[in-house]
Amino acid sequence: MDHRLVTTAFTLDGFRIVRDVGLVRGIVVRSRSIFGTIGAGLQTIVGGNITLLTELCEKTRGQAFDLMVEHASALGANAVIGVRYDATEVMSGVTEVLCYGTAVVVRADAAE
Repeated sequence: MDHRLVTTAFTLDGFRIVRDVGLVRGIVVRSRSIFGTIGAGLQTIVGGNITLLTELCEKTRGQAFDLMVEHASALGANAVIGVRYDATEVMSGVTEVLCYGTAVVVRADAAE
């Protein structure tokens, strides 16, 4: 799927939605390793951006996004609209990251 056809908006300029495939999602549940926890703890002493956790969050969001796109493609969609992220702490040190949206089939708008 072309990532330019994945958007937080509910329309895609230059395209017409021809079929609503339905809700799609990607879920990743991630825990911090003991080394990551110690390293992040040391970074908090210095202050500023806690790069170890930033990288972990970015990687987890990327994985959830990729899983959502795979889910949409498997259902026959070529685009996803209304994309959102959500995160929930499942237990101490364990977080679920959810990426979800509406899978659709779009065609290039003939008027464009």
